[in-house]
Amino acid sequence: MMYILECWIEHPVRSLDRTFTYLSETEVKRGCRVQVVFGVKTLIGFVDSCTQTDETPAEIETRLGMKLRFIESAVDEEPLITDELYEMALAMKEATLSTSISCFSAMLPAKIKPATSKHKIVQETWVKLSDREVTLTPRQLQAWTYVKDHAPLRYSDLRKEFPNQARALVTNGAIELFDCEKKGSVHIERGTAEKPVLSELQEKVLKEINESNDTVYLIHGVTGSGKTEIYLRLAEKALDEGKQVLILVPEIALTPQMIERVSARFKDQLAIYHSGLNAQEKYEQYRMVMNNEAQVVVGTRSAVFLPFADLGVIVMDEEHDPSYKQDSQPSYHCRDAALYRAGYHHCKLILASATPTLESYARGLKNVYHLITMSERINKTMPEVHVVPMKDSIRKGESYMISDLLKDRIKDRLEKKEQVILLLNRRGYHARIKCRSCQEVIRCPHCDLAMSWHRDTGLLKCHTCNHEMKVMKVCPYCGSTAGFATYGFGTEKLEHELLKMFPEARLLRMDADTTVRKNSHEKILKAFAEHKADILLGTQMIAKGLDFADVTLVGIINGDDGLARTDFRSCETTFDLLMQACGRSGRGDKEGEVIFQVYDPDHYAVTSALRQDYESFFANEMRFRHAGQYPPYTYMISLTFCSLKEDESKRTAEQFMSGLSGDFKIIGVITLLKIHDQYRSRIILKGKNLDLMRQTLREYMESSKISLKGLRIDVNPMYLD
Repeated sequence: MMYILECWIEHPVRSLDRTFTYLSETEVKRGCRVQVVFGVKTLIGFVDSCTQTDETPAEIETRLGMKLRFIESAVDEEPLITDELYEMALAMKEATLSTSISCFSAMLPAKIKPATSKHKIVQETWVKLSDREVTLTPRQLQAWTYVKDHAPLRYSDLRKEFPNQARALVTNGAIELFDCEKKGSVHIERGTAEKPVLSELQEKVLKEINESNDTVYLIHGVTGSGKTEIYLRLAEKALDEGKQVLILVPEIALTPQMIERVSARFKDQLAIYHSGLNAQEKYEQYRMVMNNEAQVVVGTRSAVFLPFADLGVIVMDEEHDPSYKQDSQPSYHCRDAALYRAGYHHCKLILASATPTLESYARGLKNVYHLITMSERINKTMPEVHVVPMKDSIRKGESYMISDLLKDRIKDRLEKKEQVILLLNRRGYHARIKCRSCQEVIRCPHCDLAMSWHRDTGLLKCHTCNHEMKVMKVCPYCGSTAGFATYGFGTEKLEHELLKMFPEARLLRMDADTTVRKNSHEKILKAFAEHKADILLGTQMIAKGLDFADVTLVGIINGDDGLARTDFRSCETTFDLLMQACGRSGRGDKEGEVIFQVYDPDHYAVTSALRQDYESFFANEMRFRHAGQYPPYTYMISLTFCSLKEDESKRTAEQFMSGLSGDFKIIGVITLLKIHDQYRSRIILKGKNLDLMRQTLREYMESSKISLKGLRIDVNPMYLD
């Protein structure tokens, strides 16, 4: 008996994006990993199909017209992913124009990716009673009875209770040792929140969702309108029907509070999945879902690929957030994956945000999505919003960081023992430094980007590649020793300034520099919730989703900074940031206040946020998008060619573009900034028919002789700058 295996090989090279044939003497199921010799290397293959045959190896080779190798070994006994996820990976390959193996890899935790890896599954030693009859001392009998009452039991736990008897029981054969995959590395603190009484609006929304047969719902709900309780009630209903629940949040900073609320309601049924977990912890959570040991999952983007058997509802909170889009290949959007899974499981998908993406809201208006509006808060009051034009304030001699109005309001809240959130979407101490002589900005040697100075380390740091270096004494551009001038400020300098203004204030800073350590997000937010700090200062990670009843003031520093970006979404991301940050104030019984410090107070992104008016922003922004033929009026595909050689990326892009044609607009070649030592050149395809654009591009790449090494394809990119 012989088996013919078709295998995907681990290298995500486009020229190798096909299956390769191997032989096996044993059956290997689709979705299992196998070790194979490919060329001169031993690599990992991912089984696509396994066909039984009565032919001999020689007969198979004659029929296929090629020499075949046997697999070295099967790595897995059971498939790593379900049939649903397997088909989904192949669909994602077509949608994102990626390789098959990269899609499989994106779905799996690092421990079991279809790749040659040093990651090993952590094993634990357990004990069980043996069938042998042995003579035991009284103390050994106590230990034996303990095993009997607690089996199966970790050997380490037995040694804690009976350190001297554990080894003796093993030696005399009274108990046996065996290895199992480690479990329980992730500790989830249970929340204690009571189940609230639904408002009239929440009751209405739940009824509308439960009585409708639609699949996709867009809840456009103002911050504090009670969307989370809607999710939990829908989750309860799904669990009552014996189904599973997936609740997605865009980034790790939002998971602690969501986990607390979900765990209070569902306790031991919960699993979590996000980037803060290490490889072993992610693997354990993956296995919990695969073994149906977890009915509810709270997670970030990659949690959408967990191996659910029977989903009852999928929730995508803060659906507008760009973190839901994967940067590297395959450049999938979590929303598309959630749509696929909702269709497969015939369950409802809830998209929710106070500031939905223009694409989603347009689909809601056209009834592609079932649009539901929640226009009032649970406490019926919206925060009062003020705009401080910083040009005028600075002209009056006020601080360029904290205006007099914001300073007075912070002082007032500190006196009342209320809490303050301050948002500045830039970290570090100084944003950049310039040579006093030639005025050149000091840039990262690996990226064409300005380096920021961090006072706590005394180093310059690149916020893209994380390269660090000391401030040089000699300008690398002109050789001057005149020194450097500093410009701009980040959260580190703002923290320093606030502590000088309010020396009695207790302050917490939350940004990429203070959240490097494991569980740091959770610790900072917990400390703030327990009133161990008066002021929470941070970047955009504190702008959304957080719920603190005693926060009555939110200040947004340089709130319109994002408008300086040249990207077509710059107005949308600025409006989102302002609106979401507004939502952190006045969520309890006390009235809230918000202060925008901006340089362009008349921009429609600012004025719409001031009025908390999403509809007016949507109308203004859609006019701009229509005039420029940007999404949602068109689709785009970004093709970025990367190379370590300065001229090669541009030359390859020009060569590629010269042979490309179709019923769409081709924009390029555009030279981009160097990132991670990679020189980059980009082509953009823009058109009305996305399927046609994909098909044309796919056929062109298959027939072209141009090297596609270093090509990154992004279908419907979030950003272009």
